[in-house]
Amino acid sequence: MKILVTGAAGFIGSNLAEKLAREGHAVTGLDNFNDYYDPRRKRANEARLNRLPTFRMVEADIRDRPGMFALFQAEQFDAVAHLAALAGVRNAVKFPELYVETDYNASQHLMDAARATGVGNFVFASTSSVYGATQQIPFVETDPCDRPLQPYAAAKRATEILGFTYHHLYGLNFTAIRFFTVYGPNGRPDMMAYLVADSITQGRQIPLYNNGDMYRDWTYVDDITDGVAAAVARPLGYEIINLGRGEPVLLRDFIAQLEALAGGKANLVAQPKLAADVVRTYADISKARRLLGYAPQVSVQEGVRRFWAWYVGQPLLGDERVKG
Repeated sequence: MKILVTGAAGFIGSNLAEKLAREGHAVTGLDNFNDYYDPRRKRANEARLNRLPTFRMVEADIRDRPGMFALFQAEQFDAVAHLAALAGVRNAVKFPELYVETDYNASQHLMDAARATGVGNFVFASTSSVYGATQQIPFVETDPCDRPLQPYAAAKRATEILGFTYHHLYGLNFTAIRFFTVYGPNGRPDMMAYLVADSITQGRQIPLYNNGDMYRDWTYVDDITDGVAAAVARPLGYEIINLGRGEPVLLRDFIAQLEALAGGKANLVAQPKLAADVVRTYADISKARRLLGYAPQVSVQEGVRRFWAWYVGQPLLGDERVKG
């Protein structure tokens, strides 16, 4: 298949693009290489991907509607894996207009370009954040998700809903994949696993919200990309599907696992829980198992070990701070 992966220089996007290219698909990556974090990290991902013979990178911005139409018309993609987004739950509280513009409006540009050129399948990267402070545990896709706690989640949920409209009116196959706390190699420096590793190795202070008494459904990136690749290969009409591990782990315990591997302690500063945060995420993955054959393989213990091995071996070791 000829597949477009947006956000291909980022964390999950680069891992997904590599997986699809190694499977023999013709993969076009798209990224705007913004400076939300040091662009050198994205350039390193690009260099890794450019070594694969069936991959090529396009530097462009999904907010450029004419540019997206021109790209889709020229390439005639069979499928789209749309992972490009402004990330960061807390950053979204500061800059809501940017998140609506990028994560919602620009997603519509891609969907319009996809339907105009007959794309067979559109897979959209959504987030567990759309569940907000739901009392339905574990999180199940039938939850109405109508009370998002911050603009990032609101924009993602709005795109899920628009996806149904495009399926209903235009026949676009649209699958929204809700990611749960992804971590692993090539991770962003603003994500918790990376922040903890930096804190241990460099003594940087990081906030510990709610005394670490928050459960997260930590999901290793290889399991996530397996699920997304399966969704790309299966046009399903319209579906929303959770991708997590289905085994929440206490944040304090996750940190302790990293500390044990590193032989040191993170420099943690107690902070109250933020209004944009939830106490627990927990994915019901039965639908993913049924529709995608999804079966996460990497335990949190093994995933933390793999992440730490990558972290200590990577060339850009905590040399920048996240902007915003």
